Formats: sequence, structure tokens, C-alpha cells
Amino acid sequence: MGRIYISDLENHVGEEVQLHGWLYNKRSSGKIRFLLVRDGTGIVQCVMLKTGVPENIFALYDTLTQESSLSIKGKVRKDERAPGGYELEVTDIPKIYQIAQDYPITPKEHGIEFLADRRHLWIRSSRQHAILKVRHRIIKAIRDFFDGRGFTLIDSPILTPAACEGTTTLFETEYFDLGKAYLTQSGQLYGEAAAMAFGKIYCFGPTFRAEKSKTRRHLTEFWMVEPEVAFNDLNDTMDLAEEFLEYIVQTVLRECERELKVLERDTTKLQNVKKPLPRITYDEAVEILRKNNIPFEYGNDFGGTDETVISEHFDRPVMVHHYPAAVKAFYMKRDPEKPHLALAVDVLAPEGYGEIIGGSQREDDYDTLVARIKEHNLPQEAFEWYLDLRRFGSVPHAGFGLGVERTVAWICGLEHVRETIPFPRMIYRLTP
Repeated sequence: MGRIYISDLENHVGEEVQLHGWLYNKRSSGKIRFLLVRDGTGIVQCVMLKTGVPENIFALYDTLTQESSLSIKGKVRKDERAPGGYELEVTDIPKIYQIAQDYPITPKEHGIEFLADRRHLWIRSSRQHAILKVRHRIIKAIRDFFDGRGFTLIDSPILTPAACEGTTTLFETEYFDLGKAYLTQSGQLYGEAAAMAFGKIYCFGPTFRAEKSKTRRHLTEFWMVEPEVAFNDLNDTMDLAEEFLEYIVQTVLRECERELKVLERDTTKLQNVKKPLPRITYDEAVEILRKNNIPFEYGNDFGGTDETVISEHFDRPVMVHHYPAAVKAFYMKRDPEKPHLALAVDVLAPEGYGEIIGGSQREDDYDTLVARIKEHNLPQEAFEWYLDLRRFGSVPHAGFGLGVERTVAWICGLEHVRETIPFPRMIYRLTP
């Protein structure tokens, strides 16, 4: 038989098993001692009776400290009152791997900076563990969604020769004898090339923004998934985005019930995330702001407060489309009937979580794209390969990007994105 994990205990009721893990907590009630042991798959209550184990084993309770590592053996019992619904009646503690030193994170309240400095330990706590399990499930749902619909995963480069959306928020480095290189803001341009080869693709990986933002929605290193589909227009992209969001949220609701309970997440609003999602134009969104007496200058992009006010009018994510072209990236196609508007869409999550998806139909005309590159003062030579896509078999195409961390924050109901990734990178934090 292979190793038994806590998550397997339901299959071993009445059997004696051996677990390997860490002491999460302990308490004593005279002749009964309780050890809460975690192994990464769950937490189990281990009940040690003075009459059920040798005296030397019973005495080990006093030496075990929080996060000490051990092997523990016992009989599995079903008990609805116990964490996870099962408990272990201890028969032996065959091995203590290490008695942990004074563990710095105790059940008392700690400040956020204290915890962030000890992030390598903080992720052992039940709340952080639940968040990262939800993140894992979201990532798997993302891959399952696209893999199940015939998309091909294309890995885009992290080091790039030019910016995707301008150079003001790029991390720059010297690249041997070839000059400057940048950490990628997006894999999209490479995704467009791949879509011309495979029809429908997605790239998925880390992206970097050297943006000096200290808001609860910003990290300098985050993960983004970016599908791109040949022959799609803006409406097709909005259809794909709403189907995608419904799939992710409903999958998490179905498969992460235990984690969402640990997080005390009110899931009633998440249950509303089903297509069709409401779609409004930029102009209609501006009208919502004006009716709510929010000062806003037409033609600007929406800030965090603006997005929150707009989304409060809907019981599920809302799609805002047809933005002023001046606030959008050079590669976005303009509306042929209203050239001052870009065929772009942002999806705003409810409950104040802001933009989680940004997408557009891409400019597929060579001459127009050259003009846009010049307008944005971008070096045309760095985009010659990108312009080739408009020279050789150009077609309408569209796609979007979804930020994983903002999506995790929204689905988990978190105050700040720093809890959504194992080791967050922010403008004031590069450790641990």
C-alpha cells in the first residue's frame, strides 16, 4: 500500500494507518490528549488516550511543539464533529523527525507586515492554505476550459525586445551585446503570431509591470492567461470571456466548498456568475458615474473607484466595451463607424474587485498598424516580425487577458492581492 494522506482517510475507516505531517495545534483534557496534525492535504484530530498507548508515547505530548514534524499511527474513525469528519485514535508515534523551535506565528493576531516577512511560514496557516488551494483549482479550470475546446497552449517569451503597451512600466535589463531587453508585460503579441498558425491558442505565464502602484489590486509580478482566436471579432471575444468566467467560478463553487467555508466566503453572489453577462458601452458606464455624482472627465480611463461604482449596479461581472481609442493600446482595432472608439472590452468583477479581463479585436490592417506604432513613438524595427502577421495572410482576430491574482482575490473575497500568490512581489517587497 502507498503512503496514506489525511485526504484519504474516508477510504480507511476502521483500519490502522500511519500518517506523516506536522503538529498544527494540541490540547489536553486530563487522560485524553488531542493532537491536530496537518500533512498538506488536510488536518486530522488525533486522540491519544492514556490507557491506549504506552506511557512513553503518551509523554511525548509534552515535548511536541507547534510545527514539529512526526509520524503518527492510529485507527481511523468517522466523527462528524472532528475537523474533516474523521479522527485518528492514536496507537503509536513511531518517529519524531524534528522538534520545532518556538514557532513565530501563533493563534494570536499578528500584523500584516509581520506575517508578510514570514510568508514562507504563513502559507502553512489554514486560511492561506485555503486561498492557495483555490488558486490551484482556478488555474486547473483555466487549462481545462481551453484544452477542452481545442485551444493549443503556446508559451510566450518572458524576455522581449520591445514593449507590448508602451515602455513606462517595464523592467529593463541589458541583454548581452544586443542592447536592452524587457520583462514581458503580456504574451499577447506572440499569441497573435501563434493564432495565425494554430487558429485558437492561449498563452499562460508570469507577467511584469514596473508600475509604482500601492493599491490592493496591484502586484509587480503576476500571472495572466491570454487566449487569441483567428477570425474572431469583439463580440466573439465577449462570448468567449463570459463562457470562460462562468466555467471558472462554477467549477470553484463545486470543487472548493471546504476552502470557501474556511475563508467564510459568501458565495451567493458567485452563484450569479452565469452567462449572459451584462454588456454596456463606455458611454453608458460614464452615465452611471454621472448619475451617482462621481466626478469623471469623459475620455479618461476608469479608476478603481469608478469601476466599483459601475459594477455595483449589476449582480454579476459587467462587460464595458467601445472605449475611447486614446486610452487603449496601439494594437486595438478601431470601430470603422466611430473611429475615435476602440473595439475593446474590460470585464469588471462585482464587489469592488475591478477589472479582471481586458480584451479587444486587434488591428489587422498593415498600413493602419504602422501608423499606430508611429503615433505611439514605438520603434518600428522591433515590431517588424509583428507586422509580418499583417503582410502574410492577415485576418480579423481577437483575444483577451485574465489576471489570475485579481480573479483569486474576487472569488475568495480577499481584501488584498498579496494573499493570492505564494510569494508576492510589490514595489516595497522582494522577500522572502
